Amino acid sequence: MRTFLRFLIVIVLLGLVLGGIFGYKFYQFGQMKEQMSQPQPPVAVSATTVASEQWTPALKSVGSVEAVNGIRVANEVPGVIQEIAFESGDTVGKGDVLIRLDSQIDEAALRTRRAEAQLAAQEFKRIGDLLPRRAVSQSQYDEAKANYDAARARVNEAEAQLSKKVIRAPFDGTLGLRLVDQGEYIATGTPIVEINMLDPIYLDYTLSERELPRVDRGYEVEATVAAVPGETFTGEVSAINTSVNPETRTVRIRATLANPDGKLRPGMFGTVMTRHPEQEAVLTLPRTAVSYNTYGDYVFLIEENDSGQLTVTRRSVDTGEVRGNKVAITGGVEEGDRVVAKGLLRLRAGQPVEIQKEEDQPAEASE
Repeated sequence: MRTFLRFLIVIVLLGLVLGGIFGYKFYQFGQMKEQMSQPQPPVAVSATTVASEQWTPALKSVGSVEAVNGIRVANEVPGVIQEIAFESGDTVGKGDVLIRLDSQIDEAALRTRRAEAQLAAQEFKRIGDLLPRRAVSQSQYDEAKANYDAARARVNEAEAQLSKKVIRAPFDGTLGLRLVDQGEYIATGTPIVEINMLDPIYLDYTLSERELPRVDRGYEVEATVAAVPGETFTGEVSAINTSVNPETRTVRIRATLANPDGKLRPGMFGTVMTRHPEQEAVLTLPRTAVSYNTYGDYVFLIEENDSGQLTVTRRSVDTGEVRGNKVAITGGVEEGDRVVAKGLLRLRAGQPVEIQKEEDQPAEASE
């Protein structure tokens, strides 16, 4: 009997506790329903208008800076470095001396060849004077002439060998770091210094094969590099490869850029904009008016309902190129539509709004 009474008391207490909890939750639900049924005050927003602007079509890509001429200077013959006539980083002209190799043996060999040639010349002249008097045969004359020609050829060979002891700049350019030291013995083909022609300079990049009809030689190119922030380098498309890469389905483009200050260096990574010479009309909005989402970009369109109140509607849009603070809109809205300019995260579809101010769209953003 006592056990039954304890059980009954527990049941009653548990019922009172649960009833209190459910009653409190029901009260909260009623309060929330009452609040939601009340009209919501409009949210103050700034608005902007979808505008039509004239933009120059551009193709964006990335590429690498390449020297018009760029090599590592090396020697054709072995030898000991007798003189180094440059410093790292020098600007040189075509034909300027870079290094001289020890040439004593070659100079001595050249003197020997010249002496032999002189003797052969004298012998050829003597026999040539005797031939008209028939004091020598025609075969003796021919042999003397051949000996003279061979002696002159050996002189030319010795002169060419001696000239290879002097290494000169193959073209105008800027030198890199010196890779050899004075007195060092260098074998044939030893790298001496890197030389690059920096002005003008190439920028090689690729475009998708579907973009090929939209680019041609002479089109304007603008490039930026991370190493020179805030500066734009201009040039033009100078060459288009004649074939498409079958693996990537891209075509290689080469632009030539002016580089008078040498700020662009071979190997730099650059961002390229290839601009079409004709302009086209584009619908634009400020970047702050577009919410970029994984499942699609959208804006909040401002519309007037039947009662004359302004509300917002979430509208999906297709976005294109971004220039400065403007983004091109390729679908979803029309020219003249008003949208919320900023603060999209605090809005939801159907929410009443009050326009606080109209956002300006400066014309320079479209340049």
